[in-house]
Amino acid sequence: MENKKRRLEEQLCFSLQTASKQFNRMYAKALKPFNLTYPQYLVLLVLWEFSDQRISDIGQKLQLDTGTLTPMLKRMESNGYIQRNRLEDDERIVIISLSEKAKLLEAEIYNSVESCIKQLDFKKQEYFELITQLNELSQKISEITY
Repeated sequence: MENKKRRLEEQLCFSLQTASKQFNRMYAKALKPFNLTYPQYLVLLVLWEFSDQRISDIGQKLQLDTGTLTPMLKRMESNGYIQRNRLEDDERIVIISLSEKAKLLEAEIYNSVESCIKQLDFKKQEYFELITQLNELSQKISEITY
């Protein structure tokens, strides 16, 4: 890019931040009936796909540290969405499992989120192309050495 005065609306970082905030608002509305936050929904997505997981594995998949995950998981447990169990062989390892409530509500929660996504009116190909582009951008950023 040539060196010129930068305008806010021409900044990729600002566009991504704005889109992220809007997505969070949209998801908050979809998840409110279930008393879930967007990050908690992401935890459920991991567990619906991969079943029982160690906290460290969930953190790796979501790119969150255990200091962020642990209080969130405690709230999810108190709301009846997950169970936390220590391994008998090594009590330092905590396994996170879906509760019956989370299993029973999977389709309903997913449908609530999907109804919001459908309002964006993406064609299937556009939707997945955008995901690919964002994943490629994330990969490029992660490869930068600071």
